[in-house]
This record gives sequence, C-alpha cells and structure tokens, in this order.
Amino acid sequence: MARIALDPTPYNHTLSLLDFPDKAASLGYEYLQLTPNPDLGTHFHHPKLDRSMVTSLKKRASDAGVSITSVQPVQRFGGPEEHQVRAAIYNAKAYIRLAAELDAPIINTEFSGRPEREEESENCFYRAMDELLPVLETEGVTMNFDPHPDDFVENGLDAWRILRSLNSDRIGFVYVGAHAFHYVEPAASLLPTVGAGLKSVFISDSFDHRRSHSLRYISNPPGHTARVHQHLKVGDGDVNFEELFGLLKAGGYLNDPDALIVSNVFAEDERADEVSRYQLETIRSYLS
Repeated sequence: MARIALDPTPYNHTLSLLDFPDKAASLGYEYLQLTPNPDLGTHFHHPKLDRSMVTSLKKRASDAGVSITSVQPVQRFGGPEEHQVRAAIYNAKAYIRLAAELDAPIINTEFSGRPEREEESENCFYRAMDELLPVLETEGVTMNFDPHPDDFVENGLDAWRILRSLNSDRIGFVYVGAHAFHYVEPAASLLPTVGAGLKSVFISDSFDHRRSHSLRYISNPPGHTARVHQHLKVGDGDVNFEELFGLLKAGGYLNDPDALIVSNVFAEDERADEVSRYQLETIRSYLS
C-alpha cells in the first residue's frame, strides 16, 4: 500500500524541526515529508542543517517510529535570471546530499521561472538539470516536479513533456490535487499519459476558479495575472477525489509500496491537528 506522509507546514511557527517526527506520530502518521521551514531552509535558500542536527533529526524520527520520506525545497530552476539559476543549482546540490544523508531519497519541488518569460525559463531549467542529474545519480536521489501555478509551465501535459525529455529515471512528476484546475489537462487524460513517471501525489482540495463564469472566487482588479488557489482539506473544494484515487488505482500507482501520498493542507493552521487526522483517515478510506 502507498505511504501516507504528513506535510508539517502548519506547524512551522509553533514547533522546531526536531519536533516534527513526534508531532507526526501523535497524529497517527508513519511518514513525514520535510517542507520549507526556518530550521530546514526556506524558499530559494540554502539548507540550514549541520551534521549534528541531521543526526539528531534521524534519531528523533527513529525514536518516534516515523520515516522521513522526502524533502521539498523550492528553488528557481527556471530562473529566468542567471544568478537565480546559479543559486538554484548550488542550493539544490546541498538539498540532494541532505536527502541522501537523511535516507529520504526523494526531492519534491517546483519548476519556478516566469510564465511571461517562458522560453528563457525553460532554457534555464534544462541547464540546471544538466548539472543536477549527475548529482542525483551519484546520490541515488529522485527529483520530482510539480508545475505550480505561476511557474513558467503550468499545464500538466506540457510539464510532463519537459520532464520526459530529460530521459532519466531520477526525474518524475508530482500531482497536486490543489493545483488540478491550473494544470488545465484533466486528471483522466494527464495521469495515464504520465504513467510510471508519476512519483508523488499531494492531497489537498481547491475551488475550480473556472466555474461560475470564472467567479468561483473573486480577486481584484479584474484581469490581473495573479494565480489564486487553496490547499483545503478533502471535501471543502471541487476536486473529484473519487475519480483521482480511481485513476491512481487503475494506473497501478497505489499498488507500488514506494508510492508516496502527502497530505498538504495549509488553510486552517488553527485546526491543524484535527485537519491532519481527518486527512489521514480520509486518504486511508480512499485507499481501501
């Protein structure tokens, strides 16, 4: 059965990084994904752990009976400025080695870049991967990408074409339920096309901003280019999770013992414990 991991983002400002394994265990989770955090490293920055902290984190996870599955740094692989790409490569190499040290050989991340400078950003992305692929191979780490809203590539199928062209089993696709409506391509056609390239699935809900004549939610001024979405608990938005889990089952994803499903709800920090338990129970119900 697929592994269900907690994204501890709601606890970033109330718990230290070393307390995350105990928190995950107290909520019933056996697995934990490390996401941007002041102790781990924030968006676009270098990781902040030293060797002693890595050792302590591994011990705390072992003592809690929790496995760290993955690390999720966000770096500007798509630039498009040259200094941004250089920083992304430098920082990502450190994160790859950190993931290997933590015995968490999965990096889940985003393309970044700028949609209004798509051509330049795509070129930056390929140059970054050219340097990072040998490091991934050496360290035995897999790097998976989510075409996040406002990345240089947002369409799910276009994103997969880019990843596919890298010709590496160290590269994969992250499907995020909360981003489903920004992918444009329906899950029913996207996921079968990605096939075995699907390496991680994040479970959170969102409203379909295209519904009700694009007035499902309203942001001003009209016509602006900001991307708006939510990371709600399952059932609070418009994502069809019965269909999603049906597709994951039909495609064989759920039968892979290494498959990773991450609960990543950010919208209700004040009810984080309740929501995290609800997510775990709900995901398990879909799996069964």
